Amino acid sequence: MHRLSKKVLKKVLKRIKRKYNSVQWYNLRSTKPISKMFGMDRGTPIDRYYIDHFLSTNQKLIKGVVCEIAEDTYTKKFGVNVTKKEVLCYTMDNSKGTIIGDLTNIATLPENVLDCFICTQTLNFIYDFEAAIAGIFHLLKPGGSALVTVAGISQISRYDMDRWGDYWRFTKLSLKKAFINATQFDIDVKIDHYGNVLASVAFLEGIAAEELTHAELMANDEDYQLLITAVVKKIK
Repeated sequence: MHRLSKKVLKKVLKRIKRKYNSVQWYNLRSTKPISKMFGMDRGTPIDRYYIDHFLSTNQKLIKGVVCEIAEDTYTKKFGVNVTKKEVLCYTMDNSKGTIIGDLTNIATLPENVLDCFICTQTLNFIYDFEAAIAGIFHLLKPGGSALVTVAGISQISRYDMDRWGDYWRFTKLSLKKAFINATQFDIDVKIDHYGNVLASVAFLEGIAAEELTHAELMANDEDYQLLITAVVKKIK
């Protein structure tokens, strides 16, 4: 009950912040963003809004043995017919970890154990991201799927930069080529994106998704690839 009350209080505080510190859309001429927390202090970050839409659209693939990195939030939220939840961690410090290994070193990872791997906003923070892609496919069973998102347009994540690094921004083309180059498996890959100029400016300013309409958020422009998604199936 106490935990629920804290969640409700956080939502109320964000709503108040949006109301009393509302965005003046006619004047964004400032060298400082509205929020340096990706809009998290105002509501839902725009990239998280897109991630939720992407995963809900591909919910039917989140089944069987499903793995995420560091936590199992999306498995719980979107999983259907999940028989086992796995959490990949680099070290044993995380009590949620069920698989301890380095995604860039397949020698530390079990092979052919997952039906679905959910990998959101992770490859941007791994320098050798092609090795990490190979690690994902090493974990997947034949017929298994990876649901991957990466940033195309984003500010630096200071939290990640100060700990392990923030290295890359992708395009649909670069992500597709990375999957092809990094895997020695037959794969079926579908690359897509979310974003437009308004959503991109809002995201860089730290404006929350709640401050735009669904139609504004979902208008897609190929030249403003804010969030890039990949649905990848391991054939064999």
